[in-house]
Amino acid sequence: MKISVQSIGLTPHEPLESHIDKKVSKLDTFYDKIQECKVFLKVENNSDKANKTAEIILAVPGDDIVVKKTSASFEESLDLCVDTAKKLLIKKKEMA
Repeated sequence: MKISVQSIGLTPHEPLESHIDKKVSKLDTFYDKIQECKVFLKVENNSDKANKTAEIILAVPGDDIVVKKTSASFEESLDLCVDTAKKLLIKKKEMA
């Protein structure tokens, strides 16, 4: 699976990039037909503490899986995205 990371308005530091790789590559174990994973990181322009948005787009046969979460840190947002994507992939696999 090819993983690409795009960040809007920030530069992801090394620990964040390795966190993304580690978390996202685990999704392969739940559904082996993932062709590509795009991760988008963005700081929302609002006054909330929870303004860091992570979005994961998984290219799979059929409809792509898109998950978007916002929280106080990119790691937390990413973890929430991966958890949700995991559930969606398991559901997709059961339906196949």
